[in-house]
Amino acid sequence: MESVTVDPRPPVLVKLGGSLITRKREEERVRPKVLARLCREIASVADQRVVLLHGAGSFGHSGALRFGLNRAPEGGAVPSDRARGAAIVAGEIRRLHLTVLREFVRAGGAPFSVPLSTHARNREGRPVELDAGPIESVLEGGMTPVSFGDVVPDDAWGFSILGADTIATELVPILHPARVIFASDVEGVFGPGRSGQRPLIPEVTDEIAQSLGSEGRTPDVTGGIRGKALAMCAIARFGVDAVLISGLTDGALSRAIRGEAVYGSWAHARPR
Repeated sequence: MESVTVDPRPPVLVKLGGSLITRKREEERVRPKVLARLCREIASVADQRVVLLHGAGSFGHSGALRFGLNRAPEGGAVPSDRARGAAIVAGEIRRLHLTVLREFVRAGGAPFSVPLSTHARNREGRPVELDAGPIESVLEGGMTPVSFGDVVPDDAWGFSILGADTIATELVPILHPARVIFASDVEGVFGPGRSGQRPLIPEVTDEIAQSLGSEGRTPDVTGGIRGKALAMCAIARFGVDAVLISGLTDGALSRAIRGEAVYGSWAHARPR
């Protein structure tokens, strides 16, 4: 019986922000040219194994807010109403997910959908269980696992949101990636100041992350820039570099996947 050869290369974990691949102020509106280019950049780096995650953007955040899936049920709330809201939001997110898969195939990639709604569980909005086995199996099969922020069962609330930034953090100690790349519609984390004059913060620390506001003028149920910075710091504590870059800059994502130094905000791996 032939043995299966395990690929020793650590994967690169890439998360495409919802605000990058969709227009968050317009309901269910994709940025087709941006998404197509990003898929081409990922597919072009053939010598790296990639795990791809994406946010929900205009396909999920407003619905999650409308149905209160980012918070505890209010007193007197009917569980069946929350369940119906979860079903509606899950359907919205999957419409975007299918678009991402289609564009990745067009770009020459080999994506394989791995929804985590049946492999993860929250309690009071926080993950308590995540089975990465399906992602690992897809990687070993030579394909690119693609997952996304989603609605998952919640022991206390019935259903709640498991964001893609949180998924990335949870996967790091399991997959031991070479690096984690957050591609967004901004160049990184910015310090205080007037609009257009705020300095980019090259190194994100716990203190900086804690000091940030969620920011943003569009709906976000996963913590905004502060949540992303906190996720980056958590990843760094696992001994893995994390970086927030602009996915609107041509070639930045492919260079980051290859391991090149890219302009953005970094949370560098810390000794464990």
